Amino acid sequence: MRQLSNDNAANRASFVGSVYNVGEKTVKDKLLDSFPSEWSRFHRQGYIHIHDLDAYGKTYNCLTFDVLPRFPYRDFIGLSETAKVIRLFGYFKTMFADMGNEQSGGMAFANFDNEFDEILRRLEVTDNSAMRELISSCIGDFIVWCNNTHTRMGQTSYYITLNIGLACNDRARFIAYTVIDEFEKAGDTVYKPNIVFKVSDGVNRKEGDRNFDLFQKALLCTAKKMIPTYLLCDCEEDKAIPAEKLSVMGCRTRVVDDLFGCQGATGRGNIANISINLPRLALETEKNCKGMELADKLISFRHRWLEIAKTATEILVDRYNKTLGRAADEFPANTSRQMWCVPFGEPSDVFKHGTLSIGFIGLSEAVEVLTGSRFYSSAESYQVALDFVEFMRSYCDEQREKLRLNFSLLATSGELISGRFIDIDKNLFEPGCDIFTKGFYTNSFHVNVDSGISAREKLHKEGPFHILCNGGSISYIELNEAPIGNDEGLMELVEESIKVGVRYLGINFPKDICNNCSASGVFDICPVCGSKDITRIRRVSGYLEVLDGFTRGKKFEVKARSTN
Repeated sequence: MRQLSNDNAANRASFVGSVYNVGEKTVKDKLLDSFPSEWSRFHRQGYIHIHDLDAYGKTYNCLTFDVLPRFPYRDFIGLSETAKVIRLFGYFKTMFADMGNEQSGGMAFANFDNEFDEILRRLEVTDNSAMRELISSCIGDFIVWCNNTHTRMGQTSYYITLNIGLACNDRARFIAYTVIDEFEKAGDTVYKPNIVFKVSDGVNRKEGDRNFDLFQKALLCTAKKMIPTYLLCDCEEDKAIPAEKLSVMGCRTRVVDDLFGCQGATGRGNIANISINLPRLALETEKNCKGMELADKLISFRHRWLEIAKTATEILVDRYNKTLGRAADEFPANTSRQMWCVPFGEPSDVFKHGTLSIGFIGLSEAVEVLTGSRFYSSAESYQVALDFVEFMRSYCDEQREKLRLNFSLLATSGELISGRFIDIDKNLFEPGCDIFTKGFYTNSFHVNVDSGISAREKLHKEGPFHILCNGGSISYIELNEAPIGNDEGLMELVEESIKVGVRYLGINFPKDICNNCSASGVFDICPVCGSKDITRIRRVSGYLEVLDGFTRGKKFEVKARSTN
């Protein structure tokens, strides 16, 4: 399918997709026209971005499946063991397709290795060499299906995440190993699904742990293909939560704390999120507070953020209430598959276990406008940045208690808004520092991609922000080429990340693939066959995709990235 250059790098051209895009735009415009004027103005003028606007009041965002309690074991009665395994993977594919078209975001297994093993045990599938060979083949086919299938909305791949690493018996270990091995063997043009390896002390983190070899296997695969990424269960944010209850959905979503008693991510998801344009608020503050002391500017900046955040809260609550007002039969896949933490009956009883997230983008640019320095360049600017994220988190916590809803602070991935926000702002402001030339805003609390600072320093700067962003966060290390075979070096980065509080870690490097001879590396002309027909794989905002389809802002970001 032909790659599209649009709002989503995962989209591919198709007739159904083209029709959907026309309808999507119409739905969004009608919704914005129907909103209170301040809501629509804030979105249209780039103060905020209401994510997945077309799904407003119709469905939720993402979900980690609680697949075991209500799995349809009866449907497999009377089948041979071979047929059970084959049908099981057919069930997984249909499950992801059905659920993916009934929600707006990512889907995940919290512990694919253990959950898959448990299903096989309950189906009484023998653990022998013949069955393992079949399982390996089916896993390989499933990985290619996740990568190649773009039937969501007629054009988009399904945002599927397989969390692994806590395998508790021999067959579960085999499943985890096979997921990594089949992904690695699938070739460089297979870069989905997202595989997350959960690093946990006593399970896989250190030599002597039962799954340490799986950790090593994962690191060697990452060194080739940038996947798996790593959920660091021993970090400050998550160390008090049992590792099996942790999960990543989509590109970074975290769901743990629940006011209504369902601890952990399994069977829970995010209902909706809104991101706030921090550079816009900083630019307004700087314009209106010229000549004022920094302390006074920061007070004004916080006050302006509160005004915007209160409106974002109103929108999230309205969206939540409208979603609760849907009838259960409007969610046929959810009703039949039953993968929330409670039985899917009345939406009001189910979706209260989800989260509502206020996100942010461009912390670095905002601090630079206010202080004249990038936040990682001086102790004073760094404290300004950290204090402000603490302030945003405090507000989210206050709303959580006041409204009795699961509000959280999200370190937003900015695939679309990194460019959308700056394109609006550059026509309105003339800042005293150059934050516009590069063509994009920096994701969430990240250090600027052109910082050139060391990997260790980057982790130390970003680590303290993770515990504040309880709705989800990630840190990346940017390398200039694939660190093939260097699992020890990557393991050191993982250890350093855990020590400084990083929750979720990804390793980036440029990966170019010759479409003529399949050679890979970093090149404009293939060094093997001389072809200029090159596919470029890059991490866009938490997931890997083909560079040609990136949004304009993200293409600018890729050009600006320097190594750590």
